[in-house]
Amino acid sequence: MPARLRRSASQGAVRKGQCRPGITPTPASDPTIRHDLVARVRREIEAGTYDTEEKLEAALARLLERLNLP
Repeated sequence: MPARLRRSASQGAVRKGQCRPGITPTPASDPTIRHDLVARVRREIEAGTYDTEEKLEAALARLLERLNLP
């Protein structure tokens, strides 16, 4: 096993299907989760289309507003 993988495994790297410490899994039947939205966002992330210029601009505008910058 390469050293970088041993190091990652020894540091407790989170793998797909595992929970992160301190995060309780939410049951699939939880009505507060919009499963259609989660599925769409996951597809967009996998396709590389989730991050857009418009989303970046909106996030930056909100950040500047919170920091009281013009």
